[in-house]
Amino acid sequence: MILITGGAGYIGAHVALECMVRGEEVLIVDNLCNSHRSAIDRISTLAGKRPGFIYGDVRNRRLLDTLLRDYPIDAVVHCAGLKAVGESVREPLRYYDTNVGGSVVLCQAMAQAGVFRLVFSSSATVYGDCTRMPINEACATGQPTNPYGMSKLMCENVMKSVASSDPRWSIGLLRYFNPIGAHASGLLGEAPTSTPNNLLPYLLQVASGERQALSVYGNDYPTPDGTGVRDYIHVVDLALGHIRALEALRERRGVSIWNLGTGRGYSVLDVIKAFEKVTGVQIPLNFEARRPGDIACCWADPKKSIDELDWQARYSLERMLADAWRWQCNQREQEVVRQAN
Repeated sequence: MILITGGAGYIGAHVALECMVRGEEVLIVDNLCNSHRSAIDRISTLAGKRPGFIYGDVRNRRLLDTLLRDYPIDAVVHCAGLKAVGESVREPLRYYDTNVGGSVVLCQAMAQAGVFRLVFSSSATVYGDCTRMPINEACATGQPTNPYGMSKLMCENVMKSVASSDPRWSIGLLRYFNPIGAHASGLLGEAPTSTPNNLLPYLLQVASGERQALSVYGNDYPTPDGTGVRDYIHVVDLALGHIRALEALRERRGVSIWNLGTGRGYSVLDVIKAFEKVTGVQIPLNFEARRPGDIACCWADPKKSIDELDWQARYSLERMLADAWRWQCNQREQEVVRQAN
């Protein structure tokens, strides 16, 4: 059985689904601080069976001890955590408490229970403002430009330390680039519970009429059009990377690091233009000052994941945007029906 922390969230839910359709038993623990219980129903519909679900916080050691004792868990995918760069600048202590504190408690509970296979949702933000593009795993992690990235780097260091102290650990650090998109069914996608902090959910809310205009933070970066350039990866491709990592860790010990990205960067304006082309919806823009903690460019060299995991991103930017829009439209239709009733 696989324990997925944060498994009702955007990435965790897609990981849970991909595990289940491959026959794995899944137990989700989530405090629903930025997710919805309805995600469990959606996973159940798509998988044809229901994952186990426990409402709870990964920082609760007593809860984790109970789960690891009472369920036949042999691996953990750790997705629980806060993830918004701008918010982390405003609330750094909250990020260190949740992300770092939660990871420490989880590793303590796993070690006590004798469970030593762990996949961690890390981030490309650990590379900081790297001047070398594309970024491979040999690039120095250095100094992340925001507390979110720093919290992820601190978590990585915790996990490297525990693996050095005990040879039974098999840990995969997955450095995500920028997940977007949704399940092709339109039934599972990103559903932020508050004001979105990332480009695509904000873009979707503008396109659906929930917000008047899209704020573009910074048009004076040293990039071809002045807006930030990122490596956008389909969330299903990302979820499949977790599957491959879990498989690889059966045969590996110590810490392994893999970038999960496409190897191609798109600017904010590239994404907006592609979205307008895919959907036919025009997006009004407001250009604003750069946000603290943001950097100009970030895209992956995925060669190590291709070679070691036999994993490669498959979906195009257009497919990511089309799937995300299908999810958004489905959500709006459901809301109309709820209001009518």
